[in-house]
Amino acid sequence: MSETTLSKGLFNHKLIIRLMRPWSAVQHRLLRRRYGRLALETIEGAPLLVLPEVFNPALMRSGAFMARAIADLPPASWRGLSALDLGTGSGVGAVFAARRGARVTALDINPEAVRCAQINARLNYLEEHIQVLQGDLFDPLAGMQFDLILFNPPFYQGRPIDNLDYAWRGSGIFERFAAQLAGRLRPNGQALLVLSTHGDCDQLLRLLHEQEFDIDIARQKHYFNETITLYRVKRKAR
Repeated sequence: MSETTLSKGLFNHKLIIRLMRPWSAVQHRLLRRRYGRLALETIEGAPLLVLPEVFNPALMRSGAFMARAIADLPPASWRGLSALDLGTGSGVGAVFAARRGARVTALDINPEAVRCAQINARLNYLEEHIQVLQGDLFDPLAGMQFDLILFNPPFYQGRPIDNLDYAWRGSGIFERFAAQLAGRLRPNGQALLVLSTHGDCDQLLRLLHEQEFDIDIARQKHYFNETITLYRVKRKAR
């Protein structure tokens, strides 16, 4: 996909999104008030316990969007794959990848998210298929490569103010992810990224383009104030 196509794919509603961004900031603040308490959610039949300091995938669209996209993919394409759910949060991506037959490593910098993902692996009887680690981006994964990397990154740039804010905001995350991705993928591996027209996600696409990855749109949904896209990222064929 060319850089021009990428821009059109992510920002075909650019004017509307620009007008709606003040509402996005308000929505962010309002939704934070709904955190701070234990919640039991169900996404596509999978129960998920969400701890107070962990991103709730049922409150925001991106987590549930990734789960449904994974659920729609044929099981044969996942069976036996080595998968990484980067920034796992509640573990929703790890749970759905494991349900499709992948062997999953789930990773998050937030210790409460690590606890939460471990609980949800057990709650869905998948603890033998999901290993949960704590760490910053790829740091705990020395020498490890994967067939598939799932990433629903923080959409905003900046320093997080607390554990929960790691789900919304990151400092240097896009640059580090783009620079290190190739070394974490097996030769025929790919990454699936969920990005939104909220935040600064266009920067990540530009960085991946500069690193000469092939990027395609796998799934996309338009809302009134937001477009969410699942991108498939692969090394360019040599």
